[in-house]
Amino acid sequence: MEARWIVRFRVLCIWAMMVGAVYAIAEDWNGKVTIQWDKPIGISKTIPTYQIVESALMRPQSQIHDQVYRNLRDLGAEDVRFQDWYPFPKLAVAELEAPRDGKASWDFSNVDPIVVDFLEATKGHNVVLDLATIPEWMFKTAKPVTYPSNPDDEAPNYSQGTELRDPSLKEVADYFARLASWYTQGGFKDEYGQWHESGHHYNVAYWEVLNEVDFEHEMTPETYTRVYDAVVEAIRKVDPSMKFVGLAVASTSNVPVAMKRPEFFEYFLNSKNHKPGIPLDMISYHFYATPAADESPYIQQYTVFSEASGFLSEVKFVESIRKRLSPTTGTMLNEIGIISADDSSQGEPGHISKPIPDSYWNLSAAMYAYLFDEVSRIGIDALGMSSGLAYPNTYYPSVTMMDWKTGQPNARYWALKLLVDNVGPGDTLVQTSCSVPYVQVQAYITPKGQHKILLVNKRDRPFALDISGSKGGKEHLVDQKTAFNPAVERTLDSDQVILQGYEVNVVTLPQ
Repeated sequence: MEARWIVRFRVLCIWAMMVGAVYAIAEDWNGKVTIQWDKPIGISKTIPTYQIVESALMRPQSQIHDQVYRNLRDLGAEDVRFQDWYPFPKLAVAELEAPRDGKASWDFSNVDPIVVDFLEATKGHNVVLDLATIPEWMFKTAKPVTYPSNPDDEAPNYSQGTELRDPSLKEVADYFARLASWYTQGGFKDEYGQWHESGHHYNVAYWEVLNEVDFEHEMTPETYTRVYDAVVEAIRKVDPSMKFVGLAVASTSNVPVAMKRPEFFEYFLNSKNHKPGIPLDMISYHFYATPAADESPYIQQYTVFSEASGFLSEVKFVESIRKRLSPTTGTMLNEIGIISADDSSQGEPGHISKPIPDSYWNLSAAMYAYLFDEVSRIGIDALGMSSGLAYPNTYYPSVTMMDWKTGQPNARYWALKLLVDNVGPGDTLVQTSCSVPYVQVQAYITPKGQHKILLVNKRDRPFALDISGSKGGKEHLVDQKTAFNPAVERTLDSDQVILQGYEVNVVTLPQ
């Protein structure tokens, strides 16, 4: 009898806990958004944008080539970052062998098709070119660094060496100046005075100098600053109108680079450490949330938004350094995303070991939209979703914005397009609050006088929000039902907006 009563008591306790949980969720379900349209809190200057990295799937031979570049063109974003990264040396390096015996090895036959297609797809918009890979022959290494003969084959060990063979840095500066001249001035003269004709005269708004220098070649702040100055000085002779982005340092959620190595920002942003006249137009750095390998999709939402919140502390820390040392310098956060723990094993048999659930793309989209709203209030110039196209065994597939088999955009792409089409520089942010702490809400007035509200659900469960005056307005939303399809437009039939899990929604009030 005693054992039976113990069992009954335990059942009652469990039942009481379940009832309490249901009650809590029911209480959590409803919320209210309060907007004070007559109380501005700032003017946004943040551009929603993205980065894309060169890869074999972007070559003309790729079955998804046309779809990929059509996606880039349709997005219509500003300050898009194109990065030529080292794992595909033949796609990223235009001079793979050192010049010798009166002959240079310049060859754009594999590099050009991808870069030119990108510049054509983004024509009419500002872009950031980061042709970041330094030819390995410019570094001191124990033995020559080899690379595959097939452009589609990757070489993950191509980036080696920590000391450039030319201490004057003229060699590396001239290399990047010739790249800039190739794409903006129609060609260049090589090391022996021979003219190489490109016919390209593209308008490149920004040139970013190198990539993740704290990892790639393990540069010190002093070394990077010297390289930056040399490259900028050389490119300005080619194109005096060019602006520049510096640092491009990596960042991890657990040990942010700003807090681990603040000397990168302290040293680089101090004009005393640069040659006279060298501009400091923009700095950049990166963030990826990184859930642990044993986290279920349900648990990942808590890790992702917790780490994103921590990143905002890093942003504010860097901003305090920037404002103190170089207040006219802008900031681009040009790699933002989530890297799955499974991606740490890319290149190994069985990767991807677990299929990526569709809800993951919505979680990543919601995190980006949340950060966009927060950094708009801080005053960041651009927030770049990473990355346009990625795929298994090579390029961190968990950061892709498109399906690597079909080229079809996923929820990350459509959420970014929703922001590109509805928010951006010139919007007046007004005082906004929400009674539900798991929903990010910001109201703003566009330069055309429209009243809009950005709503981001940071949880994988629905919420109902009362927004006075929203009846008759339009909502454009991306959620787990829209999946790989464009944002849905709906007319609100009441003052209540229901957000589904990880939904990104822009409400335009009736005028």
